[in-house]
Amino acid sequence: MLQRKLLYSLAVLAMVCVCGVYPAMAQEGKKLKVLVVMSYEENNPWCMEIKEGIDSVLAASCDMKYVYMDTKKDPQGGPKKAEEAFSLYQSFQPDGVITADDNAQSMFVVRYLKDKVKTPIMFNGVNDDSAKYGYPNSHISGILEVWHIAESLALAKQLNPNFKTVGFIAKESESGRALSAQVQKEAESYPIKFAAFKLPKTVKDLETALGELKSQADVLFMDSMEGITDDSGKPLNSKELVSLVLTKSGKPLIGANRYHLEQGALCAVIKLGQEQGKTSAEMLLKAMQGTPVSQLPVVKNHKGKRILNVTVLKALGIKPDLTIVQGSEIVKTKE
Repeated sequence: MLQRKLLYSLAVLAMVCVCGVYPAMAQEGKKLKVLVVMSYEENNPWCMEIKEGIDSVLAASCDMKYVYMDTKKDPQGGPKKAEEAFSLYQSFQPDGVITADDNAQSMFVVRYLKDKVKTPIMFNGVNDDSAKYGYPNSHISGILEVWHIAESLALAKQLNPNFKTVGFIAKESESGRALSAQVQKEAESYPIKFAAFKLPKTVKDLETALGELKSQADVLFMDSMEGITDDSGKPLNSKELVSLVLTKSGKPLIGANRYHLEQGALCAVIKLGQEQGKTSAEMLLKAMQGTPVSQLPVVKNHKGKRILNVTVLKALGIKPDLTIVQGSEIVKTKE
């Protein structure tokens, strides 16, 4: 009799653990449902990196649905895409949500979910101070995205000590303004002197900015500029923009992302979308398994990868020291 009571007590305790510590998993045999809302288009290289990181944690065990807001190519259509994402949220009823980059926060989370639902939400790729969106709160946390600017400039300086001044260029956008804010905070510590920061919206703006930077800077730091439009209103892709910047400025480029290197930039210490995706997914999994979001503080990315473009090195006649090459990924400009 005593043995039966002991077995019964152990069974009850086990059920309490399953339902209390892992509430979202209490429904036997059901996968956790996760909705991911990306700010940009599905074939955007940054989104693809983030998805890779998310899927490495969640894809095997969760029912995943992705929404792409396409706000680089069609910024005016963002609010409509956010509305569609919310409709999917209502029908899908996910156990957790991941939102990538700033537009997904301002257009989707803040408008439809923040403080209106209890679903745990983890952001990634947010360039600005998360307090701007009211993060963190009782059900929202995540990982901020910061650029490895000082490290990238130090690498460029090692390659060419004659780089004395650097100009920055990015699209007029949430992320562009956030990059500008980071530069303003850090510029005095950079190994190459800050010259100017340009935030063009159109190709015409860009050409004007490049004309000014040509006489102001020895090297340019270029962030993502997809979506800058030509005279007909057509948005240009990254490859077209990198080519335009190189042609009009005549200056070597330091890239902010891996694809910039493959498109003709000289060097970079890049941030990794995989880190953004993996970290936010790990945080969401903990939240869905019962960890209070208040115990999951906002974090920043810290990993970086050093990349050199051998095609550009040869074209510029730069022969880097072996100590620089070691530990760097070597790429070529893709045709």
